[in-house]
Order: sequence, then structure tokens, then C-alpha cells
Amino acid sequence: MTHKAVLLDTSFFLRFLNDNDPLFKNADGYFRYFLQKEITMMISTISIAEYCVGGDVHELPLRNLQIVPFNLDHSKRTGEFAKIVFQNKVKLKLKERNIIPNDTKLFAQADCEKAVEFYLSSDTESNKIYNLLRQETTPKFQFIDLNTPHNETFGLLDL
Repeated sequence: MTHKAVLLDTSFFLRFLNDNDPLFKNADGYFRYFLQKEITMMISTISIAEYCVGGDVHELPLRNLQIVPFNLDHSKRTGEFAKIVFQNKVKLKLKERNIIPNDTKLFAQADCEKAVEFYLSSDTESNKIYNLLRQETTPKFQFIDLNTPHNETFGLLDL
């Protein structure tokens, strides 16, 4: 039996590990929900690299995470996704983003990993790319926007 999993992107960890961030409460809510529901939390080696630009790998809650290395299957799917995005780059109107390779790499990992049903991010530019991909192809995972609390995403009463 395959358990559900979520791929958490770098923006999630930037909010989750900063209790002064406006989205900390949402990030903490998702983290606790995933633990409670035994939804495997995954982090890509790509997100680890991005996080380490300004932080230290030991700050990440690695004991609660499954690390996903970037592999050949991910590379092939990235090429498919990146082609769609580059062909539609003007239509996307991305802010301050000239290249998008990490978004497509992370989406490819979420799409290739069998257990991944969700991709959690607060990156609105990344969400634009996901929506474009949904118009052109059928990613098997759902994009969850960290700006929306977990109880709204999963239809729970906030008692």
C-alpha cells in the first residue's frame, strides 16, 4: 500500500522555520496535519540546495522528512515541463524571474514520485507555472498554496 506524500518546497521551510513570518502559522498547521495524518513529508535535494544559500541544512527538520534525490526519470519529465514553460514564458508574466528550471525540476519530482499527491508552496510565481502545466498536460499532484490554511484546503472545521 502506498501512503500519501507531499513535496514541500523551499518557500515552505523559509516560513516554517521563522516564527515571525506571516505564513508561519499556516506552515506549522500543515506540518502538524501531515504528521497527524501520517502523510509523508518529502524534500528535494534541489530545495535543500536552495535553502542552504541562506541557511544551514541542520536547521531543516530532516528527521521528519524523506529526502528525494534528483534522478533520470525526474530529468526526462523536467525537460517536458520546461519545454511547455519556455514556449509560454511571455504568457506567464513572471515577476523577476528570467529562468524557471528549479520550478520544473521540483514539479517533475512531484509528478514522478508515486506517493506524492500534493506540492506545498507559498510561491505565487510557481503556482502560475503549475497552472500553465495543467492547461498543457496532466500533472498528477495538487498544488497547495501555503497562503490558504490547512483546514480550508482539507475541508476541516477549525475548532
